[in-house]
Amino acid sequence: MDIKSKNEEFAFFNHLSDEWWNENGNFKTLHQIKSHRITYILDQIKNRDIKNLKILDVGCGGGIVCEPLARLGAKVTGIDFAPNNIKAAKIHSEKNKLKINYICKDIEKSKLDEKFDIILMFEVLEHLDNWKKTIKNIKKNLNSRGKIIISTINRNLLSKLFAINIAENILHWIPKGTHDYNKLIKPEELKITLSKENFYFDNIRGLVFDPLNREWKLSKNYMINYFCTAKLIN
Repeated sequence: MDIKSKNEEFAFFNHLSDEWWNENGNFKTLHQIKSHRITYILDQIKNRDIKNLKILDVGCGGGIVCEPLARLGAKVTGIDFAPNNIKAAKIHSEKNKLKINYICKDIEKSKLDEKFDIILMFEVLEHLDNWKKTIKNIKKNLNSRGKIIISTINRNLLSKLFAINIAENILHWIPKGTHDYNKLIKPEELKITLSKENFYFDNIRGLVFDPLNREWKLSKNYMINYFCTAKLIN
């Protein structure tokens, strides 16, 4: 069983860095689901005032999620291991006069001294060499009442068919080779790991594509794409 290496992941995303803000390009789907990501985040903080909340976006890419959060008044930090991604993010945020702290670091190897109210890990865990260890380490950067909000892809025959074979190879919604099926994560696997790290696993929601209306929507069906939230048990 061949699993995509960290060097392969790095080369893949670093190469695509110029595409981040092309809404009809390789990351078109991420732009289409952006509003659902923000909706889910706001729901997890009970729609309370997001202003001045400290948010860390792990694997921020070109800043597609960082920017709307900054516009809402959050104090946003984005971290990514690909320098070209961070470069693209900085250029775009400066162009739009948004104050976002972007850092180029490998979260699996580097430590951050700061603590945050919310840590986002959107489409990140399935690209890491050791996602379980990363969760163990990243919780040190979470405030005592903070939350980790995750989105990733389930591992089953349906996700292999739709998230990889169809989305990547046929419809080209995302670049071919984006995901390695063997690195996808079942919700129960994530729940077990989070529980071991003293987290309460909650609010699992699916993200599905409605072919009739040709749009994405949040759903109770999490067989393929899903969000979940983890809160430290104090």
